[in-house]
Amino acid sequence: MPTTNASEKRTNFFQDVYEVVKLIPPGRVTSYGAIAAYLGAKGSARMVGWALIASHAQHGIPAYRVVNRNGLLTGKQHFESSHAMQAHLEREGIQIKDDQVVDFDKLFWDPAKELL
Repeated sequence: MPTTNASEKRTNFFQDVYEVVKLIPPGRVTSYGAIAAYLGAKGSARMVGWALIASHAQHGIPAYRVVNRNGLLTGKQHFESSHAMQAHLEREGIQIKDDQVVDFDKLFWDPAKELL
């Protein structure tokens, strides 16, 4: 039986994260933890964050649609400028106030419910 090393597991997890993030509809947001839970890795929200940091080298992954569990733009420092994440979200009609998504509960997209 072939074994999978830690690097392969991480790469596969990152790819799984990217596939979920690509499904987040414009104008909606989700959280690192919601993605981790959907992928069966509850408690691995930071690993989702690491995957999204690594995603900036790829095209077509809307990492800006992923925020923390309270709707805060905690990943904004990993974009091309400190205002880029907010600008991307605002272009999709999402209002941001003090680095937080306004109406977060209304705009929250839960992959566990949406991707049945």
